[in-house]
Formats: sequence, C-alpha cells, structure tokens
Amino acid sequence: MTRLSGYLLPTEKQPPGDAEATSHKLMVRAGLIRQMGAGMWSWLPAGWRVHQHAVQIIREEMDAIGGQEMLMPVLQPAEPWRKSGRLGIEELFKLSDRKGSELVLAMTHEEAVTFHVAQIVRSYRDLPLILYHFQVKERDEPRPRAGVLRTREFIMKDSYTFDRDQVGLEQRYELHVGAYDRIMQRTGLRFYRVRSDVGMMGGLGAHEYMAPCPAGEDEIALAPGYAANAQVALRDPDVRKVDDRYVRAGEQLSIEPAIEVGNIFMLGTRYSEPLGARYLDERGDEQFVWMGSYGIGPARIVAAAVEQFSDEHGISWPRALAPFAAHLVVIGGDGSPERQAADRLYKLLSAGGVELLYDDRDVGPGEKFADAELLGCPLRLTVGRRALDSGEAEVQVRRGRRDAPGLPLRGEDGQLIRAVRELWQSLP
Repeated sequence: MTRLSGYLLPTEKQPPGDAEATSHKLMVRAGLIRQMGAGMWSWLPAGWRVHQHAVQIIREEMDAIGGQEMLMPVLQPAEPWRKSGRLGIEELFKLSDRKGSELVLAMTHEEAVTFHVAQIVRSYRDLPLILYHFQVKERDEPRPRAGVLRTREFIMKDSYTFDRDQVGLEQRYELHVGAYDRIMQRTGLRFYRVRSDVGMMGGLGAHEYMAPCPAGEDEIALAPGYAANAQVALRDPDVRKVDDRYVRAGEQLSIEPAIEVGNIFMLGTRYSEPLGARYLDERGDEQFVWMGSYGIGPARIVAAAVEQFSDEHGISWPRALAPFAAHLVVIGGDGSPERQAADRLYKLLSAGGVELLYDDRDVGPGEKFADAELLGCPLRLTVGRRALDSGEAEVQVRRGRRDAPGLPLRGEDGQLIRAVRELWQSLP
C-alpha cells in the first residue's frame, strides 16, 4: 500500500540544465532517478519499481529457455582478463589491493564464467549449459551522457551458453533470439533485431536489439526485409551509394537513430581457448567448449520506453513497465466525504491485488494532476465532488489522455476489481 504523502517521489518542474535526452529530463523530473556524479545514478523507489519490472520480464524469459540464474563478482582478478587479451581495454577499470594484487571491475563476465566452467565441465555429458545473472557492470566511460543511457555503472543481464560444437551453439543462439524477441514484445517497445559487428567481444557473428528514438547514439539501416547496424550495412557488398543515397537490392535504405538495448554474440572458442575450457567428447578426445554471450540492459529498456512513449505532459508507460497500475487522486481534505470514498477505494483495490499509488497529499488538484501525468501510470482514478455526485470515480487512460468509463464507488467489491483489471488488460 503506497500513499504519496509518505513516498519518496521528488518531482521537479524543470529538467536538469545539462539534460538533452527526453528520458534524462523526464526521469529526473518524475522523481525516478537522481545523479550522484558523472555517469553515476541512483534509482529512487518508483524508478526502481520500473527497473525491476523489466528485470522480471527478462528473468521469466531466460528461465523459459532453460537458463540457470547465478551471481558472479564485479571485483575480479586481472589474470583471466590478461589471458583473454582484454586487460588493455581502456574502458576497463583497473586497480590493485593493499598487497599489490592486480584487480579489475568487470564490464562484462565472459572471463569469470569461463573460469568457472573450465574448472567444472569435464565431459560432453555436462553440456549444454545456459547460465545467467543480473549484476552491476563498471565502465570507465569517457563521456557519460543522457541520464541512464550512457553511464559508468549499470546493471545488465548477461547470459552465457556452453556447447559441444557449433551446431549446439547455433541452437542456443536461436533460443536467445526467441527469448529476446519476446522480452522486447512484452515490454511494449518498438524494436528491430539487426545484424551487428562483433567488436571487442570477438567471435563468429552478432545481432543487436535496437529501439528507434531520436536520443539513440547508434544508427540502423532499414529496408523491406533488411535491418542492420548502419556501420555493418555500409560494409555490405550488396549496398551501393547512389546520388547520396544508399541502396540495397533496388531498395533505398533509411537510416534511423536508435538505442542499443541488447546484443547477442556467437563467441565460438574465443574465450574457451585462452582460458582452458575443454571437455572430453564421446570418443574421449579433448575439445574446446563453444560459447555464446547475450546481454540486455534493464535501464536501457526503461529509458527507451520513456523516449518512445512520452508527450509534453510527461511519461506514458507501457503497462508491463509502469511503476504502478493506477494513480488514485483524491480531491478533498481529511475527514471529507471525498477522502472517505477514496480511502475505501484504495483499500479495496489494494486488497484485490491492484498496484496503486494514492495521492493523499494536502496539495491542490492542479499539482496532483500534473504529477500524475508526469509519472505516467497507465490509469488515473479521481475521486472528488463530481465522483460523489455521479457515484463513479473518474477514469483517465494516460496514453492519449482519454477518458474511460467511470468505476462505481458503491456495489459489489469483486465487480469493481474485475472492472479495473479488464481495463488494465486492454491497455498497451
């Protein structure tokens, strides 16, 4: 049960002076995040609820393909990174302990998970495996910007697959393609799965999951039946430049900015060879394990949703990510009939499992409505004099700011709860 009078939701009328991205402006103004330093952000209670809704969607889809959740440390010895050849990456934080031992703060966990698998896996019978975790990543980002879109510290879900051969790797890769497609669909984001470069990860091939929006730092090239990272598209032998336009198979490519929300890589034996992850096959011959790596950022899902679904009044959350299902606003002071009716509605819906934020503050209706639109819960329920006169709480759907049929303030409790749930299920 969440009453706004006792909830930490520090809304602001103005965005930070350095904010350019819509998500940066609105997430600060809506009281979801606060900055501590360059690229270092704290998630406040309502923002953390949104973040964890994204986490739960990801977790459910990973479990559905046989993923096993674990947790690996951020602070790691430097030696595995030296063996993999990645210790020299500029963005990798490096430090020493009081004994002079070299350490790193992990920006991803290929080295750590391969270290463990190399010690544990012995036989082809131990494979395949899908391991994943949600963990803080540290990155010495030279130019943190755009709120939580480009930071020095963030939480990522990274999963890793281990197979006997390339055929198995390709099967596990396709499982992740399906899982990531479902994750993106469930979050409500508009997205493209595009071919990408393997970059510093190395390996045999990769795809990125891109959410188109003006704040995106990446670019994607699109044509009917074709989607690729713009840099990859320009290296495609089938893409030609014609009069300042790029054309593929007779179709002009459109270039759109986008946020990279997730990426998946077929690593092959890129890490198992230097880190010694081997197994004995059916004939007793020693083979290297074939690996895949799959990352997705809950914070980027959240920021992309704000970029794609906001208006001049604030955020308009997809229901799968919203901090609360509904924002209940009462217009009436303590002891008033309006307050009594709103209190009853709040207790009834909360007991029925509806996640509500109840604005019971002693402030004017204008401030309450402005904060409700800024925070962007999918439904707003208002109990004031008009509601008492009509016998129905007023209902507004945040997306499009459209009115919906009112909810009866009197009558059978179960019917009221069902009405709210049915309306909730109809929302995007």
